Amino acid sequence: MTEAERRAALEAIAAEVRACTGCRLHEGRTRAVPGEGHPSTEVVFVGEGPGMNEDREGRPFVGRAGDLLVRLLGSIGWRRDDVFITNIVKCRPPDNRDPEPDEVAACAPFLRRQLEVLDPSLVVTLGRHSMARFMPGTTISRSHGTVRPADPATGAGGALVLAMYHPAAALRTPAVEQASYADISLVPAVLDDARSRRAGGAPAEGRGRAADAPPAPPPPATTDHSAPDPPALDQLTLFR
Repeated sequence: MTEAERRAALEAIAAEVRACTGCRLHEGRTRAVPGEGHPSTEVVFVGEGPGMNEDREGRPFVGRAGDLLVRLLGSIGWRRDDVFITNIVKCRPPDNRDPEPDEVAACAPFLRRQLEVLDPSLVVTLGRHSMARFMPGTTISRSHGTVRPADPATGAGGALVLAMYHPAAALRTPAVEQASYADISLVPAVLDDARSRRAGGAPAEGRGRAADAPPAPPPPATTDHSAPDPPALDQLTLFR
């Protein structure tokens, strides 16, 4: 599929999302939030659902949590336009409550189709509800910073999945913010591993924590979260 074909396919899905009345969430939305990003990227970030600012603008991660996500990406030398960002539900839950299982199920075909079009090498989950879609049966405190192969049923067959805390949680808790910088520092190497898997090679050893290992202690707090060395992968290699 060419970049133009991917872009057209993603916009067709987005148009369906904007017109969707498949669950109760459409009743209170200002704008649906299909997602956005580079159509030929190899990396997709999946959050939980739109908040107040996202509902107003129709774009994902545009509030304070979005600002932190931009800083997290910047710490590895990437920009938000280099990746694709979406959520498991595309309309804001009332009062920012957790999405209900039937609401997640109603939106699941949209997310699956987006992932099928994008065919990413790496999916990064942001928060426990997003993680549960790709890593069921675990907790975010146990599994952040860990990597698993994606279930083909998610639409991301062939991808690796890296779990991270939601940026909103990181804003509330300094230790979670520090852990988030540590987790995102794994992303370039995990992407390299994912490419090796897709090419039929053995993935490199030692990427991320083992899923059954305890979380590593967060790094010391600093005022400058920029990467001390150049990123392992040039940002141009994010694209096909």
